[in-house]
Amino acid sequence: MNALLVDRLQFAFTVTFHYLFPQLTMGLAPLIVVLKTLAIRTGDERYNQSARFWAKIFGINFAIGVVTGIPMEFQFGTNWAHFSRFAGGVIGQTLAMEGVFAFFLESAFLGLFLFGEKRLSKWGHWTTALLVALGSWISGFFIVATDAWMQHPVGYFTAQDGSVQLQSFWDLVLNQWAWWQYAHNMSGAMITGSFAVAALGAFYLLSRKHEEHGRIFVRTGVVAGIIFSCLQLFPTGDFQGRQIAASQPPTLAGMEGLFHTEKGAPLVILGQPDPVQQKLDNPLQVPRMLSFLTYRWWKAEVKGLDAFPRDQWPDNIPLLYYSYHIMVGLGTIFIAIMLLSALLLWRQKLMQARWMLWILMVSFPLPYIANTAGWITAEVGRQPWIVYGLMRTAQGFSPMVSAGNGWFTMIGFMGMYTLLSLLFLFLVSREIDRGPEYDIERPAAPLVAGAAGRR
Repeated sequence: MNALLVDRLQFAFTVTFHYLFPQLTMGLAPLIVVLKTLAIRTGDERYNQSARFWAKIFGINFAIGVVTGIPMEFQFGTNWAHFSRFAGGVIGQTLAMEGVFAFFLESAFLGLFLFGEKRLSKWGHWTTALLVALGSWISGFFIVATDAWMQHPVGYFTAQDGSVQLQSFWDLVLNQWAWWQYAHNMSGAMITGSFAVAALGAFYLLSRKHEEHGRIFVRTGVVAGIIFSCLQLFPTGDFQGRQIAASQPPTLAGMEGLFHTEKGAPLVILGQPDPVQQKLDNPLQVPRMLSFLTYRWWKAEVKGLDAFPRDQWPDNIPLLYYSYHIMVGLGTIFIAIMLLSALLLWRQKLMQARWMLWILMVSFPLPYIANTAGWITAEVGRQPWIVYGLMRTAQGFSPMVSAGNGWFTMIGFMGMYTLLSLLFLFLVSREIDRGPEYDIERPAAPLVAGAAGRR
């Protein structure tokens, strides 16, 4: 196995593991603001307790996310030195802004939210929740804007040394690709947050503990979940797909398993791509639907992979095809689950429908799978380019780092992340067991008692 493949596997592992945590924090942050708003408007302390509870879950995720995010910054320099030298003048801007502005905004006000409630007014505490949400979403934007530039580079010029440098900051942050990708990504994060909140509420109701808070969690999760599950499909997913068709047509062909250019191209529901024979085995298709969804015309021509040179094809068509269809399939399931839950909620039957609560509870891992599949689709679909049309992935890695060194560090990451996973599961399960009524700012009575005993 050559060093390039090991470097790619290592970065894929570290970024996939890392993103398990930010997607939940970005999805929880607005829901915490909603709970704080309801607490102020209704005067119901249960909403305050719910907001504090999810803020503690947020804090645990945030801490693990920070720890797992740091190695990726170093990987740019160690494993991808040529890429960093080539594109650092552009992507360094957004990565630096993510750290300097968004990260510190989020972390500072998270501390105030968790530990400053008794020292702030109710609106002051609400403001800290809002700023935490704002920080997490701005952080997400700068990261997505970085990836969007790699997908669709704009606002740059080529310097004399061959590197690319930033020519227009506004072109970089207003990149049309960035905004649709960001909207699609954040709706995915909100689905993760909504399913997590609803799933825990369902768990509490099924286990008959913390039932009042469980009802709040289920209502909040279902209402948010139905909104963002639909937004994930349209308009964010639709426009993101149309951008791919316009700017990366080989990617679209690989995603759909379309090997040959067709007028009135069908939409593939199921099938197995065979790149060697250039065909799709056992296809289940909706006639002409791909042409309509892509170009809004039933007989429109959609270019297949045969319209492009082989060296421009995505280098792993089966992985691209399956990850895309897993993402779309799960997205459809999310809409169905949340529509049914919303209907039962509207009819005031959801809290008693144990079968539906079971579905909500066991569906908790599915958004993580869907978000991961979505990012695999984006990154594998961009191949063989690390910066689309400008630099190939094979040109971006560090040739001085051997495959053995790459394996050594990846095994180290696996061991460290296993320990972090165990710590994360312990901390989260402890908070779930304590429940929303547990007060993070408990009085220091044992210290007083201990002092009295020493007199």
